[in-house]
Amino acid sequence: MLNGSLWDKILIFALPIAASSILQQLFNSADVAVVGRFAGTQAVAAVGSNANVISLIINLFLGISVGANVVIGNLAGRGKAQDIQDAVHTAITVALLSGIFLIFAGFFIARPILTLMGTPDDVIDYAVVYLRIYFGGMPFFMLYNFGAAILRVKGDTQRPLYSLILSGVINVILNLVLVVVFKLDVTGVGIATLVSTAVSGLLVLYFLMKEEGILNVSLKKLHINETYLIQMIRIGVPAGIQGIIFNFSNVVIQSSINSFGSSAMAGSAAELNFEYFSFYVVSAFNQATVSFTSVNYGAGKFDRCKKIWRYCLISSIVITAVMVFFFVTFRKFFIGLYTTDPVAIQYGTLRMICVEAFDCLISTYEIGASTLRAMGYSMLPAIETIFGICVLRLAWIYTIFAHFRKTVEPLTAFGILTSVYPVSWVITGTVVVTTYYIVRHKEFNKERSLSLSK
Repeated sequence: MLNGSLWDKILIFALPIAASSILQQLFNSADVAVVGRFAGTQAVAAVGSNANVISLIINLFLGISVGANVVIGNLAGRGKAQDIQDAVHTAITVALLSGIFLIFAGFFIARPILTLMGTPDDVIDYAVVYLRIYFGGMPFFMLYNFGAAILRVKGDTQRPLYSLILSGVINVILNLVLVVVFKLDVTGVGIATLVSTAVSGLLVLYFLMKEEGILNVSLKKLHINETYLIQMIRIGVPAGIQGIIFNFSNVVIQSSINSFGSSAMAGSAAELNFEYFSFYVVSAFNQATVSFTSVNYGAGKFDRCKKIWRYCLISSIVITAVMVFFFVTFRKFFIGLYTTDPVAIQYGTLRMICVEAFDCLISTYEIGASTLRAMGYSMLPAIETIFGICVLRLAWIYTIFAHFRKTVEPLTAFGILTSVYPVSWVITGTVVVTTYYIVRHKEFNKERSLSLSK
């Protein structure tokens, strides 16, 4: 990461992450497709509408995994081997403890939060069952995410991909067996997800235990180093809070979608899979930004940091735009893969036009915010994103959408509701990119001055 060409290394780093996430989402999409074909509209709505609830609950801890990536990357850039060992074992310990906490959190708040969202009576029991089973796999989910973040410090994005391929195949097989053969509908999908999550988490832990050198994990050495935990929290918690509030706005939007009925929920849930596919490309270059920038910033290579931001942003926008064009052009076919309900297909294709068509805009604020975090500025992009995404979306729902909800026909109202996504992306992207340029100019000049004075 510190020497030689950058663009090819960024692509080699990011594309396996994108493939891993897209593959994982394809396997998760199998959950929706299987219940959609063999269990009905209510089951599709129950499985698909839980995505924002899950993200809302787990994002704080996923943010800390980003903090772990930055802390370990900076230590690697400065060549501090023993300190890296302390940080690695702290990260794995936090992963296990947070996963155990989330099992209980998911179990007890599943029904209350789904009730608050206005989940319809014909869907809520299915949704509660799925959510509770899903959270049973949280220790493994956290192990995978923290472990993958550690492996990314050395540029290893391949082995996490291999673990997801195996776990995904297991997920699909179990889906078909438990839902089609044993008629377990949502329960079967939840069990399949839990088992496959356990496989991916344990495989990544195995890779780290067999790793030679400074990234090796020994279960006997698991402990929490307060210094590095505080650093991970300082960088990761703002990112996690940003994710929580970001998903809170999505939960409110989902509540509004729920008001259109189970067919709208099913269509939206089906289309959401394609938003995930394109977002995971952005997320992959996001993670490349964090890993490459944290190492090079720690080593004082500021010109490379500038190139990393530029290369990641361009790559993310271009690749996402190609995917978006493909999905939107053949939208009826793709939505039809998940549901045969004609009303659900109408809602799904409309959301694809209003939201998926503009997904490449996400790259602007995501890549900018990740670069700032890698430089140690985590709270600033979090605040900007909270206002640009969450506050704006809530204001839109309670003013513009509320005004038109009862005066126009349902499909038109649904289009007005989902149009808030691209509007918020444009505004937030403009603010975050501007902030990045201001901070970069200030920080890089300050660091150069310090280096010259030494």
